[in-house]
Amino acid sequence: MKKSPLKVIVTITLIVVALLVLLVVLVNRDSESFGREFDEAPSTEGQPTYGDSDAPVTVVEFGDYKCPGCKVWDESIFPQLEADYIDNGDVQFSYVNVLFHENESVLASLAAEAVYAQNPEAYWDFHHALFEDQPENQQAVWVTTDKIEEIADGIEEIDTEALMEDVEEALADDIESNPLMNELVIDDDLRKEFEVDSTPTIMINNVMVEDPFDYEVIQDAIDEALGE
Repeated sequence: MKKSPLKVIVTITLIVVALLVLLVVLVNRDSESFGREFDEAPSTEGQPTYGDSDAPVTVVEFGDYKCPGCKVWDESIFPQLEADYIDNGDVQFSYVNVLFHENESVLASLAAEAVYAQNPEAYWDFHHALFEDQPENQQAVWVTTDKIEEIADGIEEIDTEALMEDVEEALADDIESNPLMNELVIDDDLRKEFEVDSTPTIMINNVMVEDPFDYEVIQDAIDEALGE
């Protein structure tokens, strides 16, 4: 017995609808698997950035120079990100200071902000040097003005004397009246806005990846954002 044309059309329509629903579910599942999604990406206005300013994807690290995990991320994950996506113009990277370790975090972040204000080209060398110099055992105070001066002295593009004057002035001023301290306030506001409770926290556009040390997930999230 032949099926009526109407039944055939209805059957085909139901199959197509079911496939479309399945596709939407799978796409949404894949997107959500990267991590938590926000309405928008963190603003990088005024933040240190690395890479093409017109890059289609932004990667933001919320980090703390006293954080051992941030040291590992900077030394193991960042170079891969740089080689695969930053160097070819697909990603612009930005760093936001988190002050979970109080005075030492503040001092390191102030110094980094002072370097950025003095010479943005020298910022990333100083940034990586801070992590490189981070000791395995941090029970004793590690970030001191002497340590900041020592690291800065090793980077030719930094005027160390001016840097130390800027840092000391920032520490002496009220938060509201010092531009360097104000940058840390802006960063802390971003931390609160995106509910960052651990470091390193990595955001790819508006998605906070669940595991910042899973480079395959970072790659997949970037590739999806690139439409690949």
